[in-house]
Amino acid sequence: MFKRRPLAIVFALAAVIALTASACGSSSTTAAASSTSPSSAAPVASTGSSAAVSSSAPASGAATSATSSASGSAPASTDLTGCTPDALKTKTGGKLTVATDNPAYEPWFSGNTPANGKGFESAVAYAVATKLGYAKADVIWTKESFNAAVSPAPKDFDFDINEFTITADRAKAVDFSTGYYDVTQAVVTTKGSAIASAKSIADLKGAKLGAQIGTTSLTALNTLIAPSTKATIFQTNDTAVAQLKNGQVDGIVVDTPTAFYMASAQLDNGVIVGQLPAGSGTPDQFGLLLDKGSSLTSCASKAVDALRADSTLAKLQTTWLANAGAPVLK
Repeated sequence: MFKRRPLAIVFALAAVIALTASACGSSSTTAAASSTSPSSAAPVASTGSSAAVSSSAPASGAATSATSSASGSAPASTDLTGCTPDALKTKTGGKLTVATDNPAYEPWFSGNTPANGKGFESAVAYAVATKLGYAKADVIWTKESFNAAVSPAPKDFDFDINEFTITADRAKAVDFSTGYYDVTQAVVTTKGSAIASAKSIADLKGAKLGAQIGTTSLTALNTLIAPSTKATIFQTNDTAVAQLKNGQVDGIVVDTPTAFYMASAQLDNGVIVGQLPAGSGTPDQFGLLLDKGSSLTSCASKAVDALRADSTLAKLQTTWLANAGAPVLK
């Protein structure tokens, strides 16, 4: 049996309980007020994935948080507090290990030498490193195949940069930063064709053009160019290349990365007429690929967002893509 306590003790206990409850209530109120205040370093949601180079293929669903933050439809955090070499847990302390494929193609890299800082993705990698406080000498390059990078296997790099399109599907296996490149569409032809010297979209109106079925490239062809002749629809890009070689079409609309590959590797005397302006939809994006659950993902995204905010990404695109043979058509 419990013994009855004297009233004095009961009153004393009640007073203590009341004071404790009051203090806790005050603390909870303070915490609640603090949590509703703007954060000086709001974390960027990391959604990681990547897709095959050809974003002219049907999209399987973009990783929402990464895409929206990079494209400007949601506020992005560029506060790099805590994103410094002494705070980041990289593969090698004080160093940043960056991977890409071998060979590394133009115009994303130059001379198959990622470490030279030339080419769009090499330049982006060093710009990210700079935002995180790493000197160029502190960046270590390593080779990793595309398929190995997108697999769920543990990574030997801090991030990989290799034309990885962000998709929700690959987000299940890897992390991805926000997008550093909004994939555009481009028109490819051959030297001496009817549109090889076209300088504007108006110059393409009367051309016989085509694109692969079910792609953003076909949508761009019909909406942005809207040619007077009905677009030719191809089952594959290989068929498109064959018909262009045979003169059955004047040009092909594909995503810009594919356009560079077609013009340099698949076509004799291939020419990129130019890039089409951005459409109204959400573009596919390239992002930095990281190990699933990497502690670096948030900082990588903040660095990319900062480069977008200060126009560095736009300048690098002009230097390494537009000036490399893919001007933007007006």
